[in-house]
Formats: sequence, C-alpha cells, structure tokens
Amino acid sequence: MPTMTAQREPSHTSPVAASSRSPFVRLTDLIAGIAPGKPVINLSVGEPQHPIPAFVGPVLAEHLADFGRYPANKGIEQFRQAVADWLGRRYALPRAVDPETEVLVLNGTREGLFLAAIAARRWVTPRAGKPAVLIPNPFYAAYAAGALAADCEPVYLPATRDTQFLPDLDALDETLLKRTVACYLASPSNPQGAVADRAYLERLSALARRYGFLIFADECYCEIYGEQQPAGMLETSGPDFANVVVFHSLSKRSNLPGLRVGFAAGDKNFLGPFLELRNVAAPQVPTPAQYVAVAAYGDESHVEENRRLYNAKFDLADQIIGNRYGYERPAGGFFLWLDVSGQGGSEVATKRLWAEAGVRVVPGNYLAREQADGLNPGEGYIRVAMVQDKEATAEALHRMVAVLG
Repeated sequence: MPTMTAQREPSHTSPVAASSRSPFVRLTDLIAGIAPGKPVINLSVGEPQHPIPAFVGPVLAEHLADFGRYPANKGIEQFRQAVADWLGRRYALPRAVDPETEVLVLNGTREGLFLAAIAARRWVTPRAGKPAVLIPNPFYAAYAAGALAADCEPVYLPATRDTQFLPDLDALDETLLKRTVACYLASPSNPQGAVADRAYLERLSALARRYGFLIFADECYCEIYGEQQPAGMLETSGPDFANVVVFHSLSKRSNLPGLRVGFAAGDKNFLGPFLELRNVAAPQVPTPAQYVAVAAYGDESHVEENRRLYNAKFDLADQIIGNRYGYERPAGGFFLWLDVSGQGGSEVATKRLWAEAGVRVVPGNYLAREQADGLNPGEGYIRVAMVQDKEATAEALHRMVAVLG
C-alpha cells in the first residue's frame, strides 16, 4: 500500500486565518448575487429541523433559578452520572464508565474537539519530529482548527470511495505515527455517512496505544443509522479506555443544536489535564441545560422517533435519486454525498441547484483539503443535509433530479 503523504498548511497562513474560512462562508460567496430559481429549501447546514423533545421546556422551567449561578466546568454530578449510565446501556463496554473521572460536560462538541488538540499536544510524550494531528479528509472544520492552534501539522488522510470513505490505516507509515499527537475519527462520518466496524476501531485503538497518541472519536451521529447500530470507540479501547476520548452531542441525537450540550468521555489520564485547560479556556454549560441533558439521556423514545423520520427521508432518496450521482444509502448520519463530477463538478452543480431550483447545498471540495498530490477528495461531490421535513425533502430531491438530470 502507498504511504500517506502529509499536506501542511501554507506557512504564511496563521492558525486563525486558516481555520476561520468556513465552508458556509465560502458557499455564501459562491452564490452571492445569484437569485434562487424557486422558493428556497436549505439543505446546506446540518442543523436538525425535527421537533425538540416535549420535556425540554418543563425541565428548564423547573431549574430556572440555576441560571443565577456559575456552573462548574466539570459538569453537575447528575449529568455525569446520566452520561455514564447511557454509555453503559448504548455500548458493550469492557466496564462501567466512572462519572467522577471519565466524563466531562462540553458546551457542544465543537469547542471540545478544538481544545482537545491543544491539551493533547501538552499531554503526549515528546514526538519524533514535527508533531502531527491526523484528520480524515473530508473533515469537520474544528479538527483542523484545533491542530493548527496546537502548533501541530494537520495531516489529511483521504477518505474516498476506494477506502470505503474512511482513512486507510494500512497507509500510515511508522515515521508519521511516531510524530502523531492525536487522530480524529468521525463514525458515522460527516459528510459520507461511513461507519467504522469494530475491527477497524480495534486496529486504530491498538495503533494509538503502541505509538502513544490520542484518538478523538467524534460520535455525534451515532444515533442516526439504518439497519445496524454503529460500534463505539470505547468498546475497543480496553478496560482503562487508554488513549481514547469520545465526543457526543445532543444536537443530532435529540434535535437540540441550540442547547449546546455535549460530553467527552474516556481516558481519565487525559481528561484530568483536559479539564485543567477547560477551567481557564472553555465556556461553561448552564446548569438548567445540563438537567435537560439528564432527561434526554434517560429517554429513548424521542431518539427512536427521530431515527424513524430520517430513515423515511432516506427511503425517499432511494426512490427519487435511485442510482444517479453514485448514490448509496449511507450507513449512518443524515447527509447525502453525491457525485456530480458528470454535472460540472462541486461548484458548478451547487450554483445550478441554487439558480435553477432554489436548493442550497455545499460543494464537497469546501469540506476537504487538497492532498500533496494536488487532489481534493471532496472535488466532484456535493453534500446534502436531509434535515428538512419529509415534504420539503421530497420537493428538494425532485428539483435536484430535474436540474442535474
């Protein structure tokens, strides 16, 4: 197998400048001045539009007085216990998670994923060469931003159809692994919806222990899946959860992106220093919001209904898109990753869909970086977020087919 070649950010680009150019800002610039051809259906942002759970309002009302107090950065005991209990029910763990030392509340997962890279750079033993952070390509922008803020080299690992849309572990050479600080992995992945099986996770976990780097497993889409429940990284990390931290959020699981509640769980030897950094650098999570999370992690009925709604929309995609654009129903997540290389490529197709159909999607090349060979794994694709209701989704898919052919 070929070895993985690093692609360094240009040296003249500051960490802030390199990481702040979001795909959505670039999309806005791309279609600026172009009038939508039909009433707008926004399928660009992965913001769930399903109803929020009915218990949210009553729980907030019950704990309104807690808005008058500064919350502890670690998270309230009830939250950490609810998370530990849920992890034990959801996954086949080697042992129960300790809520006191192995769970931290997050203000959503984005800030946690970002700050984790900075904490990892401080935590790992000295690296053999320029410290590196491994990032699947395409990727969630917070991964690269964290790597750059930690003064690490972001190494983009192509996740293409040839590799089942996951990084090829066989292509990681020893020189790279010896200088790796952390490896980000999303399963189900954003944008392709690929799910890493248990064997893949076990191999990655073994590499992390052997070479002394951390795995940051972004499992935010773990409750949105088709036939098979995705495995979790903690299931494969051994009884001490060594070198593994998982990140979860209520944004997708419970349709609560505005609540800004998530958690990190795993290796207590890392979470201790991570908490020290968070105590001085991270936003706290309001206590009433944590009580909503306690209720959310204790209830599966709204999660099952949420999953049913997404699967119904993927049924529509099966029918309306069929075998066009290389479509395959994803194993998890709520995105379509469509090959529009035959329709002019990422940006051309995106502009056409906006100008002729009023459908807003994201060019796939905006979600990825060019590799050392000059290829961008997202080029020729568009990402479609299946977040609208069933009727709007059906209308959008029909418009897409009418425009793209």
